[in-house]
Amino acid sequence: MILAPDKKHQKHAAIARPVTGEFNRNELAIMGTPCGGIQQLANRLIKGLSSQYIIAYVDADHKAVTPADDTALAHGAAIEFTDQIVSRKLIYQKTFNSFEQKMLFAGQDMVLVNGNHFTAHSQIIVIDERKPLHKKLDRLTHVQLILLTEGQTEIPAYLLEHNPGLAQVPVLNIRQVNEIAEFIQQWMNVKLPPLNGLVLAGGKSTRMQQDKGSISYFGQTQRQHTYELLSASCASSYVSCAGEQAVNPNEALPYITDKFLGLGPLGGILSAFQQQPDAAWLTVACDLPYLSAATLKYLVQHRNPSKLATAFLDPEGRFPEPLITIWEPRAYSILLQFLSMGYSCPRKVLINSDTELLQAPALQDLQNVNHPHERDEALQWAKTSATN
Repeated sequence: MILAPDKKHQKHAAIARPVTGEFNRNELAIMGTPCGGIQQLANRLIKGLSSQYIIAYVDADHKAVTPADDTALAHGAAIEFTDQIVSRKLIYQKTFNSFEQKMLFAGQDMVLVNGNHFTAHSQIIVIDERKPLHKKLDRLTHVQLILLTEGQTEIPAYLLEHNPGLAQVPVLNIRQVNEIAEFIQQWMNVKLPPLNGLVLAGGKSTRMQQDKGSISYFGQTQRQHTYELLSASCASSYVSCAGEQAVNPNEALPYITDKFLGLGPLGGILSAFQQQPDAAWLTVACDLPYLSAATLKYLVQHRNPSKLATAFLDPEGRFPEPLITIWEPRAYSILLQFLSMGYSCPRKVLINSDTELLQAPALQDLQNVNHPHERDEALQWAKTSATN
């Protein structure tokens, strides 16, 4: 008996991978001019852009530098860390593989790279007769900008022959540093991660003694109400739930089922990132009936994509409020790192990370409802509000 061959065996789970380059999701290799010119241009760009973005620079020495005799590295240390008061210096003995590079630079908004030594997903090329690009054509994969040096007036024919599309790429003079910086700002604006909404509705509602998401304060379930609030400010919105059995088919809402189980709200946040790792996620718990569209809009308007997250301080002004928070894509790996250390509290992540903290315009909006008497008060408030 001959059996029909199985479909191609899938060894690993098919999960979404974030879009990234060699170092970071936003990286630009500057190439086509001597290294000194690249470093000089990078420094000027960093000076003009660092007030808006967190920027890293990648370069290489032209000769091997051995550790000084009085250093720990010279005596066999793998890592040497020095607190230099105004900055910190961390020297590794080992080399980095591509995965380690991405993790090392994950917290940056962008990385500028010396393209004479390293490759990057996108490029700024310089037309300079001292450093022609004919031997590096394979690195010109996504050219964003062309810079002309003194005496250069056009794109060389060999470049256009290799890639006719370069004729459509913007061209500036290398001395136009302000204009180059403005171009990079526009490039970064286009690459801003989309904002998705997530209703955190996977809790057990033990204290309430009924499903908090199913309570109707405004003529519809709180899940539906919160979903509609988020949809007004987000590109796409979803409802987080603990399992397929928790889905209410009558609501016809898009759900993301928890893949990280037994972790409370963190499980919902991580499950959303696992599904769409390149999006930012505005998470809102379903037990916040006082939350208004105006307060949610205020949070979105004051989003800081350079931070791990943007959150309100709690009504006491002491700690971040983790369940009304915008989590940027870089938060995904940090949340997983905290989980690997035994922490499942989103608030602890916010407290110990670079978080944009805001004062809520209306503190009542942050009041959650966990007990039956609080539910009754909120129902009365909603009824009174509807008649005013």
